[in-house]
Amino acid sequence: MRSLLAAFVTLALATPLAAAEHWQFEGGGTPIAWFDNGDAQFQFACRGGTLTMGFWVRQPDKTVSSASAISLAITPDASAGGRVSLSGNTSFAQYMPLVHLDGSSVIVRGPVAKQWARIAQNARDTMRVAFIRTKGGGAFDALDANVFSAKGSKTMIGKVLSVCG
Repeated sequence: MRSLLAAFVTLALATPLAAAEHWQFEGGGTPIAWFDNGDAQFQFACRGGTLTMGFWVRQPDKTVSSASAISLAITPDASAGGRVSLSGNTSFAQYMPLVHLDGSSVIVRGPVAKQWARIAQNARDTMRVAFIRTKGGGAFDALDANVFSAKGSKTMIGKVLSVCG
């Protein structure tokens, strides 16, 4: 886990702060597909044969930066200005440990990472990823919602899945 975290943080810190227009791919010992919008990065990597998904926010909400675990939501082709909701095509990953280093990040492995890779690949235009803080009665707050382009996601994530799928 430490080596996975180190690889994730190294890539995140080495990535230029300028926002990209399409998904990127880096091969080598740890194939990775990623999109950086300047405020956050969303990525899929193959580490030791295991698919991992990472979501990293550089300047997270105070609630996120003080949490030890949080849920996530992804909405493909989210409407501009729309909110995360329980209805529609939003998928959730519940109660994931947070890492706080130059921002806040979540790393997800296994079936959830694979499911989200497929969601990201099938998005037509955009995908919105957000941290989710649950409240009583099924209510929740979406924090640090970030929109990423879907341009190139099918191909670049597919390269990672071909090694790690």
